[in-house]
Amino acid sequence: MTPRFLLLLALFLTPIAVQADEGAKQLQLFLHNLNTLQADFQQTLTTPELEGVFITNGTFYLNRPGRFRWEYAPPNEQIIVADGNRVWLHDVELEQVSHRSQYEALKGTPALLLSDTSPVERHFDIRELGEKEGLIWVELLPKQKDVQFNSLRLGLADHELRRMEMSDSFGQVTRFVFSNIARNTELQDELFVFDPPSGLDLIGDL
Repeated sequence: MTPRFLLLLALFLTPIAVQADEGAKQLQLFLHNLNTLQADFQQTLTTPELEGVFITNGTFYLNRPGRFRWEYAPPNEQIIVADGNRVWLHDVELEQVSHRSQYEALKGTPALLLSDTSPVERHFDIRELGEKEGLIWVELLPKQKDVQFNSLRLGLADHELRRMEMSDSFGQVTRFVFSNIARNTELQDELFVFDPPSGLDLIGDL
Protein backbone atom coordinates (compact mmCIF):
# COMPACT_ATOMS: atom_id res chain seq x y z
CA MET A 1 0.00 0.00 0.00
CA THR A 2 1.20 3.49 -0.79
CA PRO A 3 1.48 6.12 1.97
CA ARG A 4 -1.21 8.17 0.22
CA PHE A 5 -3.64 5.24 0.23
CA LEU A 6 -2.98 4.62 3.92
CA LEU A 7 -3.68 8.28 4.68
CA LEU A 8 -6.98 8.17 2.78
CA LEU A 9 -7.92 4.93 4.56
CA ALA A 10 -7.23 6.54 7.95
CA LEU A 11 -9.37 9.57 7.04
CA PHE A 12 -12.32 7.34 6.19
CA LEU A 13 -11.97 4.92 9.08
CA THR A 14 -11.44 7.41 11.91
CA PRO A 15 -14.99 8.85 11.90
CA ILE A 16 -16.40 5.32 11.83
CA ALA A 17 -14.34 4.31 14.87
CA VAL A 18 -15.50 7.38 16.79
CA GLN A 19 -19.14 6.70 15.93
CA ALA A 20 -18.81 3.01 16.82
CA ASP A 21 -18.47 3.64 20.56
CA GLU A 22 -20.44 6.89 20.81
CA GLY A 23 -23.21 5.28 22.88
CA ALA A 24 -20.77 3.90 25.45
CA LYS A 25 -19.09 7.31 25.67
CA GLN A 26 -22.42 9.07 26.18
CA LEU A 27 -23.31 6.58 28.92
CA GLN A 28 -19.96 6.96 30.69
CA LEU A 29 -20.21 10.76 30.58
CA PHE A 30 -23.75 10.60 31.94
CA LEU A 31 -22.69 8.43 34.89
CA HIS A 32 -19.43 10.32 35.53
CA ASN A 33 -19.65 12.37 38.73
CA LEU A 34 -23.39 11.71 38.93
CA ASN A 35 -24.44 12.21 42.55
CA THR A 36 -28.12 13.11 42.43
CA LEU A 37 -30.76 13.15 39.74
CA GLN A 38 -34.38 14.26 39.60
CA ALA A 39 -36.67 13.85 36.60
CA ASP A 40 -40.29 13.51 35.62
CA PHE A 41 -41.13 10.37 33.67
CA GLN A 42 -43.81 8.82 31.54
CA GLN A 43 -43.85 5.02 31.64
CA THR A 44 -45.56 2.87 29.05
CA LEU A 45 -46.02 -0.89 29.24
CA THR A 46 -46.91 -3.17 26.35
CA THR A 47 -47.62 -6.86 26.74
CA PRO A 48 -47.97 -9.66 24.13
CA GLU A 49 -51.25 -10.92 25.63
CA LEU A 50 -53.23 -7.67 25.94
CA GLU A 51 -53.95 -4.99 23.37
CA GLY A 52 -53.18 -1.36 24.07
CA VAL A 53 -50.56 0.47 26.08
CA PHE A 54 -50.64 1.13 29.83
CA ILE A 55 -49.39 4.64 30.63
CA THR A 56 -48.32 6.00 34.02
CA ASN A 57 -46.53 9.18 35.06
CA GLY A 58 -44.48 10.28 38.02
CA THR A 59 -41.22 11.65 39.40
CA PHE A 60 -37.92 9.90 39.92
CA TYR A 61 -35.25 10.83 42.50
CA LEU A 62 -31.76 9.36 42.73
CA ASN A 63 -29.04 9.80 45.35
CA ARG A 64 -25.98 7.70 44.58
CA PRO A 65 -24.85 5.31 45.76
CA GLY A 66 -27.76 3.10 46.59
CA ARG A 67 -30.75 5.37 47.19
CA PHE A 68 -33.67 6.20 44.91
CA ARG A 69 -37.38 6.98 44.93
CA TRP A 70 -40.07 6.47 42.27
CA GLU A 71 -43.38 8.28 42.82
CA TYR A 72 -46.22 7.17 40.54
CA ALA A 73 -49.07 9.65 40.22
CA PRO A 74 -52.76 8.72 40.66
CA PRO A 75 -54.77 6.80 39.60
CA ASN A 76 -51.98 4.18 39.83
CA GLU A 77 -50.37 5.72 42.89
CA GLN A 78 -47.30 3.85 44.14
CA ILE A 79 -44.12 4.79 45.94
CA ILE A 80 -40.90 2.78 45.61
CA VAL A 81 -38.03 3.70 47.94
CA ALA A 82 -34.53 2.23 48.16
CA ASP A 83 -32.96 3.47 51.40
CA GLY A 84 -29.58 1.76 51.04
CA ASN A 85 -30.61 -1.36 52.96
CA ARG A 86 -34.09 -2.29 51.81
CA VAL A 87 -36.42 -1.59 48.91
CA TRP A 88 -39.96 -0.58 49.91
CA LEU A 89 -43.02 -0.70 47.67
CA HIS A 90 -46.14 1.14 48.87
CA ASP A 91 -49.25 0.45 46.79
CA VAL A 92 -51.57 3.23 47.91
CA GLU A 93 -54.73 1.82 46.34
CA LEU A 94 -54.22 -1.65 47.81
CA GLU A 95 -53.12 -0.19 51.17
CA GLN A 96 -50.18 -2.57 51.10
CA VAL A 97 -46.43 -2.26 51.75
CA SER A 98 -43.88 -4.81 50.52
CA HIS A 99 -40.18 -4.80 51.33
CA ARG A 100 -37.06 -6.78 50.57
CA SER A 101 -33.31 -6.72 51.05
CA GLN A 102 -31.94 -4.15 48.60
CA TYR A 103 -29.07 -6.41 47.58
CA GLU A 104 -31.46 -9.21 46.66
CA ALA A 105 -34.01 -6.91 45.05
CA LEU A 106 -31.62 -5.02 42.78
CA LYS A 107 -28.96 -7.51 41.72
CA GLY A 108 -29.01 -7.92 37.95
CA THR A 109 -31.74 -5.30 37.47
CA PRO A 110 -31.79 -2.04 35.47
CA ALA A 111 -32.04 -0.11 38.76
CA LEU A 112 -28.52 -1.28 39.52
CA LEU A 113 -27.24 0.76 36.58
CA LEU A 114 -28.33 4.05 38.13
CA SER A 115 -27.95 3.37 41.83
CA ASP A 116 -24.60 1.54 41.80
CA THR A 117 -21.31 3.36 41.25
CA SER A 118 -19.29 0.36 40.06
CA PRO A 119 -18.32 0.16 36.35
CA VAL A 120 -21.19 -0.67 34.03
CA GLU A 121 -19.14 -3.46 32.46
CA ARG A 122 -19.18 -5.35 35.75
CA HIS A 123 -22.87 -6.13 35.35
CA PHE A 124 -23.66 -5.62 31.66
CA ASP A 125 -22.27 -6.22 28.18
CA ILE A 126 -22.57 -3.07 26.06
CA ARG A 127 -23.79 -3.09 22.45
CA GLU A 128 -23.91 -0.02 20.23
CA LEU A 129 -27.22 0.63 18.43
CA GLY A 130 -26.43 3.90 16.67
CA GLU A 131 -28.61 6.99 16.27
CA LYS A 132 -32.39 7.05 16.12
CA GLU A 133 -34.95 9.81 16.76
CA GLY A 134 -32.18 12.26 17.58
CA LEU A 135 -30.73 10.07 20.34
CA ILE A 136 -27.66 7.87 20.58
CA TRP A 137 -28.74 4.38 21.62
CA VAL A 138 -26.87 1.68 23.50
CA GLU A 139 -28.09 -1.74 24.62
CA LEU A 140 -27.08 -3.33 27.90
CA LEU A 141 -27.24 -7.11 28.18
CA PRO A 142 -27.15 -8.54 31.73
CA LYS A 143 -24.22 -10.80 32.51
CA GLN A 144 -26.16 -12.47 35.30
CA LYS A 145 -28.32 -15.27 33.92
CA ASP A 146 -31.12 -15.55 36.51
CA VAL A 147 -32.76 -12.19 35.77
CA GLN A 148 -36.23 -11.34 34.49
CA PHE A 149 -35.20 -8.90 31.76
CA ASN A 150 -33.43 -9.65 28.52
CA SER A 151 -32.07 -6.26 27.52
CA LEU A 152 -32.03 -2.60 28.48
CA ARG A 153 -31.85 0.05 25.76
CA LEU A 154 -30.82 3.59 26.65
CA GLY A 155 -31.33 6.69 24.52
CA LEU A 156 -28.91 9.51 25.36
CA ALA A 157 -28.27 13.05 24.14
CA ASP A 158 -25.86 15.69 25.40
CA HIS A 159 -24.59 13.18 27.98
CA GLU A 160 -28.04 12.87 29.57
CA LEU A 161 -30.41 9.91 29.76
CA ARG A 162 -33.61 10.74 27.84
CA ARG A 163 -35.18 7.33 27.17
CA MET A 164 -35.01 3.85 28.65
CA GLU A 165 -36.58 0.68 27.25
CA MET A 166 -36.59 -2.69 29.00
CA SER A 167 -37.59 -6.03 27.46
CA ASP A 168 -38.27 -8.80 29.95
CA SER A 169 -38.50 -12.56 29.78
CA PHE A 170 -42.33 -12.42 29.62
CA GLY A 171 -42.32 -10.49 26.33
CA GLN A 172 -43.27 -7.22 27.98
CA VAL A 173 -41.62 -3.94 26.98
CA THR A 174 -41.44 -1.08 29.46
CA ARG A 175 -40.48 2.36 28.15
CA PHE A 176 -39.53 5.49 30.10
CA VAL A 177 -39.35 9.01 28.70
CA PHE A 178 -37.60 11.46 31.04
CA SER A 179 -38.16 15.22 31.17
CA ASN A 180 -37.42 18.20 33.45
CA ILE A 181 -34.08 16.59 34.29
CA ALA A 182 -32.08 18.16 37.15
CA ARG A 183 -28.59 16.82 37.76
CA ASN A 184 -26.58 17.07 41.01
CA THR A 185 -29.05 19.30 42.81
CA GLU A 186 -29.63 19.04 46.56
CA LEU A 187 -32.25 16.46 47.49
CA GLN A 188 -33.78 16.11 50.94
CA ASP A 189 -32.76 12.98 52.86
CA GLU A 190 -36.42 12.41 53.76
CA LEU A 191 -37.09 11.38 50.16
CA PHE A 192 -35.07 8.21 50.72
CA VAL A 193 -36.57 7.21 54.08
CA PHE A 194 -39.72 5.13 54.24
CA ASP A 195 -41.76 4.67 57.39
CA PRO A 196 -44.64 2.27 56.74
CA PRO A 197 -47.98 3.90 57.59
CA SER A 198 -49.83 2.19 60.42
CA GLY A 199 -52.77 -0.04 59.63
CA LEU A 200 -51.46 -1.28 56.26
CA ASP A 201 -50.68 -4.85 55.28
CA LEU A 202 -46.91 -5.40 55.53
CA ILE A 203 -45.36 -8.09 53.36
CA GLY A 204 -41.73 -9.06 53.91
CA ASP A 205 -40.85 -9.75 50.29
CA LEU A 206 -41.40 -7.94 46.97
